[in-house]
Amino acid sequence: MVSNYDAVDAVEECFYGSATLGERGQVVIPADARKDCEINPGDKLLVFRHPLHKHMLIFAKVGEMQMLLQQLARAVEQASQKVVDPVLDEE
Repeated sequence: MVSNYDAVDAVEECFYGSATLGERGQVVIPADARKDCEINPGDKLLVFRHPLHKHMLIFAKVGEMQMLLQQLARAVEQASQKVVDPVLDEE
C-alpha cells in the first residue's frame, strides 16, 4: 500500500507548474515537462478530456499512446485466452 507521503511525493514529482491559455488558444508546456517527456517542436500530441473530470485535459504523444494501446491489446489477448467460458464447461 502507498503511504500518504509517497502519494504526495509522486504528485509533486509529476507537477511542472502552470500554463496560461493565450489569446490564440495556445498553451506553452513548461520546459522541464517537455524535457522529461521528450516533447520536441513538431511532435504530435493527442488531447483528451478526463472522463470523470470534465475540466481536466490530458496530453499524450501519439507514439506513446500507440505503444500503450498495443500493450493493452496484448494484455487483453492474453487474458481472453485464459478465460474459461462457464457455458462450455458445463457441456
